[in-house]
Amino acid sequence: MSKKIFVTGGAGYVGSILVPKLLTLGYDVTVYDLMIYGSNVLEEHPNLKKIKGDIRDLSLIKKSLNEHRYNIIIHLACISNDPSFELNPSLGKSINLDAFRPLVETSINSGIEHFIYASSSSVYGVKNEKNVSEDMTLEPLTDYSIYKAECESILSEFESNDFITTTLRPATVCGFSPRQRLDVVVNILTNLAFHKREITIFGGKQLRPNINIQDMASAYINIIKSPIEKINKQIFNVGGENHSVEELANIVKDKIGLDVSLITTPTDDNRSYHISSQKIFETTEFKPTFSIEDAVESLKTAFEKNKLQDPLTNKLYFNIKTMQSIKIL
Repeated sequence: MSKKIFVTGGAGYVGSILVPKLLTLGYDVTVYDLMIYGSNVLEEHPNLKKIKGDIRDLSLIKKSLNEHRYNIIIHLACISNDPSFELNPSLGKSINLDAFRPLVETSINSGIEHFIYASSSSVYGVKNEKNVSEDMTLEPLTDYSIYKAECESILSEFESNDFITTTLRPATVCGFSPRQRLDVVVNILTNLAFHKREITIFGGKQLRPNINIQDMASAYINIIKSPIEKINKQIFNVGGENHSVEELANIVKDKIGLDVSLITTPTDDNRSYHISSQKIFETTEFKPTFSIEDAVESLKTAFEKNKLQDPLTNKLYFNIKTMQSIKIL
């Protein structure tokens, strides 16, 4: 009998890549999502159920989890970047932090066996070390990353041999998705290069870890497939490549066209970090197989085939604009 997986935020940027992969592998999947970007990002499938709901609606969460005996929950739902978060900190706190403990407790009471949490590599803050590994001190700098770290701590309270917990700390995700985001670094650079033939780099020497969205989805699948003793009570960085912002811009230029001009301006934002993903490579069978170049190429193809409408201005591709337009922020 196939495992039943409950994915919060499953109609989001990563979820809309992950969920079809899970379905292809034969899992029964329920997606719980506000669907503010549309439920049509997920194609209908006999083993897919979609529930439109707010992660803060505990009664609906309980009802949804108790309708079936789910084996696994993958918690992706959140307000997912600092600028979106800062527009309405109280809303960000209510979704990213306050709703978390009730969700974990309800999961346990509903018979969930494995809780997989999507944290963030931003919980480390600024580090001077060459490679940032999972055992280093967390020094989050923003409310977004502070609450991610707090949720990790909350989840650790419930660790046991009966309730399996795994936390992933992803690098910045990039590439094409049915629920596209164009407000993350590689995607921003590619969008500007393709449509304006010009990229402005702020600073440029800061290191930014990135991972192709296809690999990010595969990382979750590898956690699901891994032996329990290897992934229970564990935290894993998930990154593909560590590049400076300047290097990322040059990768984009090489893929989009040599006519693209690069303009460098000073910045006060000197956040720079280089995450090590050696632990997940050695513990599971996960290995990145897609590059940053592949991510840029996937976006270039999407632009050429007009899969994205008005990509420079369409609010659907920018979290802040969408949230403002529907008055969620």
